[in-house]
Amino acid sequence: MSSTELPSVPAANVLPRVAAVRVAEGERLRSVGLPGMTLTVRSRPPAREGLPPALFVHGLGGSSQNWSALMQQLEGDVDGEAVDLPGFGDSPPPDDGDYSITAHARAVIRCLDASDRGPVHLFGNSLGGAVATRVAAVRPDLVRTLTLVSPALPELRVQRTAVPTGLLAVPGVTALFTRLTRQWTAEQRVRGVMQLCYGDPGRVTPEGFRHAVEEMERRLQLPYFWDAMTRSARGLVNAYTLGGQHALWRQAERVLAPTLLVYGGRDQLVGYRMCHKAARSFRDSRLVTLPEAGHVAMMEYPEMVARAFRDLVAEAGESPVAGHTVRAGVTRSASKGEAVSENAGS
Repeated sequence: MSSTELPSVPAANVLPRVAAVRVAEGERLRSVGLPGMTLTVRSRPPAREGLPPALFVHGLGGSSQNWSALMQQLEGDVDGEAVDLPGFGDSPPPDDGDYSITAHARAVIRCLDASDRGPVHLFGNSLGGAVATRVAAVRPDLVRTLTLVSPALPELRVQRTAVPTGLLAVPGVTALFTRLTRQWTAEQRVRGVMQLCYGDPGRVTPEGFRHAVEEMERRLQLPYFWDAMTRSARGLVNAYTLGGQHALWRQAERVLAPTLLVYGGRDQLVGYRMCHKAARSFRDSRLVTLPEAGHVAMMEYPEMVARAFRDLVAEAGESPVAGHTVRAGVTRSASKGEAVSENAGS
């Protein structure tokens, strides 16, 4: 094995014991065994029986915990579940070591098929947005609406602040980075992540920061943590180079489900300028921009994302939602912290 190759990781059944994943009040975790993988699914019981199902897919380096705030906001609207992709959160690595976008999409599809919950309201953030786009394109029967928060779709001119994350895909860079940052504390790592992902890191509460540090400490004990990060980053970069019917923008054009696009004006990882290309590419789309948000609007402004989702559902005619309507073709200016909503349907 060359020095640039990633080391192999232990099989899931011989992984070391680490601290338990945090489960917020009102949430539940369950393990789902599927061909070639085991997934952890986080759920929040709906406020009442009969609500439509939803599935939430996190981004690179994230987990199902990234959706806890939005799931709580929407507990009266959907029967929500959030999945930990293979190698992330509390899900062990996949048996085949495949972290490509296609493999992650396959995991989501297998999860939905096994649960027999589809079609669902499908949510995705960042890498999870690329995964959700592929799922919606190849299995339209599983998706009733699609909500993408800062989806990681190909960009010709990547922001400078996003370059270090993309460099994880380069052989040898992860090993170098881990050596250079060996002395960093979990607190330092979390502050760096929040500076990169939040429009205003000051919105994170002391309790939220403490929980993030505890999760970082847990992840750093996992022998496959950097392997999953690196291979997923490589899978995303590889997906950017695909042409033909497998190209992500081509697949975006194939999505039939009503689509909500949420972009943050302070996003340092996904270019804000990409929002209009996305609105043109998804055939039945609504665009919401949050000027003060960063890369994880569902964590910074969960109430606004929830409101925009209810608007999408009401307009799409999925179910009656009192007090939330969208008028086609209306665009309004936003004051600080507000959203700009545009109907960009074909």
